[in-house]
Amino acid sequence: MQATRPEASPAKKNLLNVLPAEAEQAVRAFAIASGEPPFRAAQVVRHLWLNPAPDFSAMTDLPAGFRARLAEAFTIPRLELAARQISADGTEKFLFRLHDGEFIETVAIPEGSRLTLCISSQAGCALQCAFCATGAMGFTRNLEMFEIAGQVREMKLLSPALSPTNIVFMGMGEPLMNWRAVDPTLTILNSPQALGIGARHITVSTVGVLPGIIALGKRPEQFRLAISVHAPSDELRQSLMPINTKYPLASVIEAGKVFDRRVTFEYVMLGGLNDQAEHATQLAALARDCRAFVNLIPLHPGGAGDFTPSTTEQIHFFSRRLRAAGVEVAVRKSRGTDIAAACGQLRVERQRGRAPVGAENDGDIHVA
Repeated sequence: MQATRPEASPAKKNLLNVLPAEAEQAVRAFAIASGEPPFRAAQVVRHLWLNPAPDFSAMTDLPAGFRARLAEAFTIPRLELAARQISADGTEKFLFRLHDGEFIETVAIPEGSRLTLCISSQAGCALQCAFCATGAMGFTRNLEMFEIAGQVREMKLLSPALSPTNIVFMGMGEPLMNWRAVDPTLTILNSPQALGIGARHITVSTVGVLPGIIALGKRPEQFRLAISVHAPSDELRQSLMPINTKYPLASVIEAGKVFDRRVTFEYVMLGGLNDQAEHATQLAALARDCRAFVNLIPLHPGGAGDFTPSTTEQIHFFSRRLRAAGVEVAVRKSRGTDIAAACGQLRVERQRGRAPVGAENDGDIHVA
């Protein structure tokens, strides 16, 4: 008996916006209804993330007729590459255009055998941190799961492909204010059925969104947490990061203390503002209390505001003070200075004039 051809749904199912198990279940049902063997589903799923195909027609291990029928019922949307810049130091910056015309940025940073990919979780950011180009632009919307994980997928579809070894949620947006999408994205990044990146090589960076830190800590995988501290007192931090009103420094440090994995403090160095000896002493006390590793970040040219970068000498003085106080510390290298690699800079060039949206005034933020 000849199988009847299934009717395609008016709205195609996005196979990249569900977890692999759900995608396989949907394709298996479709394959059976199409008269194809059920194992076709596993073949399709391998081409979603593990060995990504640009479209169904490129899945050449599947019959041509079935590939055509898949394209009628499902979609595997691409992120449109709008710009690609390569720095003299090997850093690469990618600007992706989304289906609604929004832009997001992704940065690939090579270091020896490692390739760290800095990915975005929101289009823009609502938090308005004083030194951040993205925050100055304002917030547009949360990214969906396929748009976040899709940044990694697009690296694998380049020719030649880039294969990230480490993922950091340090691009545009506050990931823990988009937990509804970031949570399953972590599964996609880590799952052997998908991108297969080790949990200890995936870091979620946050300004200190407490419900999200708790939710991340409840996951069994060993994902890493980085907290954007940037100032060692509430008074100074409030002037730099308005979100400190909702999540004060003491509460953020307490959340870091109970997080059952090692925490990193991110600390951007602002000349004459947060880089003095007393600041190092205060920061050291917080780091010891939290058993945190401190990552000192030279201010990247092109950020927001009229801040002056700390001098190299002052950064080294600051780091020595931390080490003398018993705190592990590293100074991040400035990368991609010749390609506007500071978060949000390339997007600002393409998409100007948006009025900033405050974190308390936007209805499209989703904490855990």
